[in-house]
Amino acid sequence: MLGPGQDADGGKRNMSRLRSGTVGRRFTLLYAAGFLGSGIVLLALTYLMSGGRITSVAPGQPPADPSAGATAQQVAELRRQLAEVHAQTSRQWLLGSLAALVVMAGLSLLLGRILAGRVLRPLRLITAATRRISAENLDERLAVTGPADEVKELADTVDGLLERLEASFVAQRRFVGNASHELRTPLATMRASLDVAVAKPEPAAQTVALAGRLRTELDRVDHLLDGFLLLARAQHGALGDPAPVALDELARQALAARAADLAPKGLTVDDDTRAGARTRGSRALLSRMVENLVDNAIAHNEDGGSIRLATAHDAGGARLVVETGGPVLDQERVDRLTEPFERLGADRTGSEGSSGLGLSIVAAIVAAHGGRLVLLARPAGGLRVTVELPAAAGAEG
Repeated sequence: MLGPGQDADGGKRNMSRLRSGTVGRRFTLLYAAGFLGSGIVLLALTYLMSGGRITSVAPGQPPADPSAGATAQQVAELRRQLAEVHAQTSRQWLLGSLAALVVMAGLSLLLGRILAGRVLRPLRLITAATRRISAENLDERLAVTGPADEVKELADTVDGLLERLEASFVAQRRFVGNASHELRTPLATMRASLDVAVAKPEPAAQTVALAGRLRTELDRVDHLLDGFLLLARAQHGALGDPAPVALDELARQALAARAADLAPKGLTVDDDTRAGARTRGSRALLSRMVENLVDNAIAHNEDGGSIRLATAHDAGGARLVVETGGPVLDQERVDRLTEPFERLGADRTGSEGSSGLGLSIVAAIVAAHGGRLVLLARPAGGLRVTVELPAAAGAEG
């Protein structure tokens, strides 16, 4: 038996797969062959043991009396009748045996299927539970109970592997967070040194120019560290105190904060956000998610292009859609944009100045909130990003 939180629907799907799978068929055929073979051997032994006992006398004929002077013709007639009775009995026995074999074959397949299902049931449950576990819920365990047999040993081995993977993921995320924090000190020192050099009386023009370039690079590194910290936080599932959040409000706030960035590129915005698209989670993380999507739509758009933001809600949850114009993109390369530092390259405007973490952070935040991120290359050109999040249960509008 598995621990709490088992996905019943997923378990049923995996059970049907394994039941019709190669191993299930092999076990079914193996058990059926064993039952059917045992039935054939039993019938053969019954036939051999009963063959010598068919010594009945022909019905309606009195026993022969040698002393009464029975003729050879009467003896031959009796033998013929005995042979007919024996042949008729053999035919009946053979027909009965064939019928019994047909019934036995059907019962053997049925019993083999039942036994194969019972044997594979623990493996199906382990498979279903293992499929549910991913990088976001490595703290879950199979927790199989029962006798200390091979199945439990397999489940305990998988639990041990999950425990080691969880420790490795936690250590990796902790290292990223700690390293990002530690790097802020030398960055602050570098900025202070630049400020001191520029603040000197009549600094050299080359010094001022160099300080400007270094500040730009330091800002870029600082932005990259912020991305690392946010990515580690989102992947660790640190949502803080979840609360109802309206996606349409976050989208309008992000657009208003970046109004100055739209004018230089001549971008037009189609605001189709509607009230009611509410989810539950960290407002800070969800706000950063929307900001990253808007920044991505601005930075990687073409001059004179367009941006469309839309929010909606239905029985399935809350949905945010961000569409941008631009050249036609390759869907295979678009699917890899959620990986850290993955870019489309020089064929996408603005790629050379990005950190490559924007959509990675978006994907991590969506996953931490139990949602789904879909990236689609538009046939007319540009990118369509869809974020689907669970609806805020009981949230007031």
